[in-house]
Amino acid sequence: MATTRDAKRTKGGRLTYRGESFAGFNKPSRTPGGNKKFKVLAKKGDQIKLVRFGDPNMTIKKSNPKRRSNFRARHSCDTAKDNFTARYWSCKNW
Repeated sequence: MATTRDAKRTKGGRLTYRGESFAGFNKPSRTPGGNKKFKVLAKKGDQIKLVRFGDPNMTIKKSNPKRRSNFRARHSCDTAKDNFTARYWSCKNW
């Protein structure tokens, strides 16, 4: 598992990890042209992990209460506690 020493901070205050730029730890951002919709540099203690999540071909309609409740039930969002998983970040977005 990687540690916080593996992520380098740029002069502008952004983090660079494996050639990708992030606004900070635990802050999701869009993946331009990737195979997933979002990426996040998750941090737990001094450990870090790059997590990608989301289908780039699907639209999110979280303003619709029925869709929102069905998504949260389907993914068991009430038990998603580990921020190193894509399920946690997907549920947090919803």
